[in-house]
Amino acid sequence: MTDSKSIMCFGDSLTWGWIPVVEGAPTQRYAYEKRWTGVMSNELGNDYRIIEEGLSARTTSADDPNDPRLNGSEYLPSALASHLPLDLVIVMLGTNDTKSFFHRTPFEIANGLGKLLSQIGGCAGGVGTMYPAPKTLVVAPPPLTDMPHPFFQGMFGGGHEKTVHFAQQFRDLADFMKVDFFNAADVISTDGCDGIHFTEKNNETLGKALAVKVREVLS
Repeated sequence: MTDSKSIMCFGDSLTWGWIPVVEGAPTQRYAYEKRWTGVMSNELGNDYRIIEEGLSARTTSADDPNDPRLNGSEYLPSALASHLPLDLVIVMLGTNDTKSFFHRTPFEIANGLGKLLSQIGGCAGGVGTMYPAPKTLVVAPPPLTDMPHPFFQGMFGGGHEKTVHFAQQFRDLADFMKVDFFNAADVISTDGCDGIHFTEKNNETLGKALAVKVREVLS
């Protein structure tokens, strides 16, 4: 039997498993087997090991004024070194970069994602090891939808218009940096009642689709 392949999933609340609620927050987390990561793991089987690195409100490379933990580019190098050896890193980020106070354009968000891709490509060696850098799969989150809570409406003001450009901007970035790409909007929409997060069905559909993509990338 061959060694299992290790896949790290680096993302925000969509990876963490945030259960959407009309009032916005607080909430709870979907059970592991209901999150897209768990669904993907079940589809892939025992020859694959899934490592979850999801943090709600995480950005690509922007410093959140309310929480210093949320800049993905500040944490990713440590996460990579911690989990090596890795065969693949799946990155699904960008939604939180559309928050109104960041003033980021879709291209600037893709550029922030590019910083993460450079970190993954340059992580060979780790700390005191000689492991190679893993492959990378960029996943563009689906566009935001109508938000019932006025605070979320203000927080993500203009966010829908930005997220509709994610697929093309992220695809172009992936092509430029020679990594794999998957558009989540090809299989799901954002159906959660808060307009931001995934339903249980969204998670199931995305997890199954990504399992197919992962086999293709690692074949």
